[in-house]
Amino acid sequence: MPEFVLYNAPQSTCSQRVRYVLHAKGRAFEEHKLDLFKGDQLRPEYLAINPNGVVPTLLHRGAPVTDSAVIVEYLEDILGDVAPLRPKDPLKAAEMRAMMRFIDEVPTPAIRVPSYNLAFLPHYQSMTEAEFQALCDSKPLRREFLMKMGRTGFPKAEMDEALGRLQRGVDRMAAWLEANGGPWLTGRDLTLADVCIMPVIVRMDDINLGGMWNKAPAIGRWLDRIRVTDAFARTYYHGSLLTEKYPHLQLAGKRMEPAEA
Repeated sequence: MPEFVLYNAPQSTCSQRVRYVLHAKGRAFEEHKLDLFKGDQLRPEYLAINPNGVVPTLLHRGAPVTDSAVIVEYLEDILGDVAPLRPKDPLKAAEMRAMMRFIDEVPTPAIRVPSYNLAFLPHYQSMTEAEFQALCDSKPLRREFLMKMGRTGFPKAEMDEALGRLQRGVDRMAAWLEANGGPWLTGRDLTLADVCIMPVIVRMDDINLGGMWNKAPAIGRWLDRIRVTDAFARTYYHGSLLTEKYPHLQLAGKRMEPAEA
């Protein structure tokens, strides 16, 4: 077995974090692409290594590591001397981790709401109520999230709340860039905080929510900078963006974008 085996999904924002770190550190890995609509993540053999039934899962010499934030920190623990992504100064490292916690609490779950409403809802609408309920009940971590969405999509109040949380994420990111002088969130060096917010910003830009940082041009410059890193192109291979699989989403996202953004 290869040293690293990654079970993930191309369009999964959490998977994209882990792929980026592995590529940034120049580590070869065997990639298993799971089809989430077919329920690959709920098969017994996958649940045996990740009982939460979500992606990604990294096997390191056969031992599973789960949760993208945990995985990227683990990779930094064992490969910290290669392309470091964590500050050596304990205070700066603590600052980075605080950023990661905010990212995982506010913008990361929020981006799922427009993503599901725009891209995945038609799949669920094709199910019967019984089939949809069975699907929800099979999701260890996402049951309540899917139940809120239902087969008619998230209501306007839920969408507005998600867009508000995304705006707070954008505003906080802009504040970090200003406070630390850029070009990265903690200052001159790329860190795991940048990697963790990267999929949210890329997804927002992909579905035409990039106007939410019109008043914070530093975020646009940050996005341009991370896109030209060597690891980015390898992470975002064709099919990793929602609009590459669902081309209609560009227009759908444009209709959804807040007028004041």
